[in-house]
Amino acid sequence: MMFMRSFVFFLGVLATLFLGWAALVGVPDVMISELQPPQGLERYTAEELYGRSIYIREGCTYCHSQQVRPEGFGSDQARFWGRPSVPADYVYDKPHLLGTMRTGPDLMNIGVRQPSEEWHLVHLYNPRIVVPGSIMPPFPYLFEEKPSAGPNERVLSIPDSLAPKGKVIVATREAMALTKYLLSLDRSYPVIQGKPDTTRKQ
Repeated sequence: MMFMRSFVFFLGVLATLFLGWAALVGVPDVMISELQPPQGLERYTAEELYGRSIYIREGCTYCHSQQVRPEGFGSDQARFWGRPSVPADYVYDKPHLLGTMRTGPDLMNIGVRQPSEEWHLVHLYNPRIVVPGSIMPPFPYLFEEKPSAGPNERVLSIPDSLAPKGKVIVATREAMALTKYLLSLDRSYPVIQGKPDTTRKQ
């Protein structure tokens, strides 16, 4: 009798967990899987995906969101952060990096607002060079100090007062990939569903 009660209790716990998973994960995943990418939304390149992994590793999603709220839910449009986000914007995003808070600005369209590769690299090295009041932490370990740069290396242009004497600051592959990912964040296309764009290199 005791075994039967324990068995029924165990089945009840499993059923509760399954129903919870179905409601929160399974059903929404089925609904989203039917969405088609809007025209203008491109797949990430291999280097952008690598940069995205750096974005996740460094915890950028803890301070930045990637979801522009609709009118009535904040001042996102007044800040020129772009049109409200729609589910189809995230077709190629797994996992989704919606974020839960905004210690820093939303990054859903940062590639449109800040299209300069140099700006992003300097911002990652020392945010206060380009945004004096920024509270974002610097990521100097994504860069290297060298006596000179190689022919294909990217040297940062920073103030002489912050530059190491006799050396240059060179962006590592991680810094370049993260910057490419940030520049790829562009959801400025019209919200019209269409066939996926297969012209971009993978």
